Amino acid sequence: MTTGTIRTGIGGWVYEPWNESFYPPKLAKTKHLRHAASQLRTIEVNGTYYGSQKPATFAKWASETPDGFVFSLKASRYCTNRKVLAEAAPSIEKFLTQGITELGDRLGPILWQFMPTKKFEPDDFAAFLGLLPKEQNGIALRHVVEARHESFCTPEFINLLARHNVAAVTADHETYPMIADVTADFVYARLQRGTDDAPICYPEPEMGRWAERLKTYADGGVPVDLDLIAPEREIQAVPRDVFAFFITGGKVNAPAGAMALQQRV
Repeated sequence: MTTGTIRTGIGGWVYEPWNESFYPPKLAKTKHLRHAASQLRTIEVNGTYYGSQKPATFAKWASETPDGFVFSLKASRYCTNRKVLAEAAPSIEKFLTQGITELGDRLGPILWQFMPTKKFEPDDFAAFLGLLPKEQNGIALRHVVEARHESFCTPEFINLLARHNVAAVTADHETYPMIADVTADFVYARLQRGTDDAPICYPEPEMGRWAERLKTYADGGVPVDLDLIAPEREIQAVPRDVFAFFITGGKVNAPAGAMALQQRV
């Protein structure tokens, strides 16, 4: 994958209101993914969080998307919704061996999402990161974690991620912490403060700010208008891939937001 590439997208491709706001009239549901992939550069798959898929399903998804398109897969809840993360090895193996590599070069970051009540326990979290492999069936894996409890807002967490080349979700959310520190060779943003009243999901001024932030990340820098948890860390200024998803808030217009942001970057 080319470094320094910015991809903007949405969560999933099945949402009833999109039949009116995004998909062409009377387009068969079986063609929704193909259409979405023709308009967007990435999609975050939520269904893999709730249950396993068949290898043939991943292969079908890959066949319906163009070159350069990338899926992000949300890892199984059984991997992350547990008291002791160090005991997640069997669940992680089950998730990674269900057939995800059938996506081939369409396989993007794997999102390991934690409950908002999950607190940072350094030793246990370090053990969890040690369970995440760097490759599967010869395909390199990229890992990103979404930590949604304030206890993760510590340099110890940031440094731990950096040692494993694992990214932290940069979450633009009303209540979850914003982690803007760069800890991997890519950046992963989830933009969750949109509104259905905004035609492109986010207000124009905020859309412009996010466009500049994504371009800064892609060029190897760190946005000056986002606070860092570990500002003293030296960050290597090298181009990096950037993923940004319009999730939850303003979902009706999320596709329009993703397309508008992609145009701006």
